[in-house]
Amino acid sequence: MPFFDKLAETTTRGIARRSSRRGFLGVLGAALAGTAGLPLLPVARASTAPASEVPPQSTGNPMDPGDPTTCDYWRYCGIDGFLCSCCGGSQNACPPGTEMSPLTWVGTCRNPADGLNYVISYNDCCGKSSCGRCICNRNEDDRPVYRPSANNDIDWCIGTSNNVYNCSTAVILGLATE
Repeated sequence: MPFFDKLAETTTRGIARRSSRRGFLGVLGAALAGTAGLPLLPVARASTAPASEVPPQSTGNPMDPGDPTTCDYWRYCGIDGFLCSCCGGSQNACPPGTEMSPLTWVGTCRNPADGLNYVISYNDCCGKSSCGRCICNRNEDDRPVYRPSANNDIDWCIGTSNNVYNCSTAVILGLATE
């Protein structure tokens, strides 16, 4: 035991001779700041849930074919955002705790079941933080920002009590006329 005591004393005294308290505090401060900055480093984080977490769905209507939880669903031809059908809502209803924006952008999508074009209103659901599941960005019929009613890049939560975006719906307004 005396050997370890002598070794520890010699080592400690040697470190004390070669360093200062200010140097020690500087190294300690740098270590603490570096540790606090670790969460800011780039790390691959999944922004969408794996497909296995959202089981395939069907509308149950043969005239409304497709899976509303996938970006390939026919109504989503002009959508840009998280799909409400993956976030606790449906293709035309907001999840609980959110409200549908009264402001909207519109698009025209072809229904593969009947071959007709329908006017689709894309409403954002607002009030809770982003859902983060089933991101979909399709820009068919998207128009420049100077035509805001047909642009999907605008935050449409402006007319709600809480302008935090959660997800987007696709509501059929009616048949499109030529």
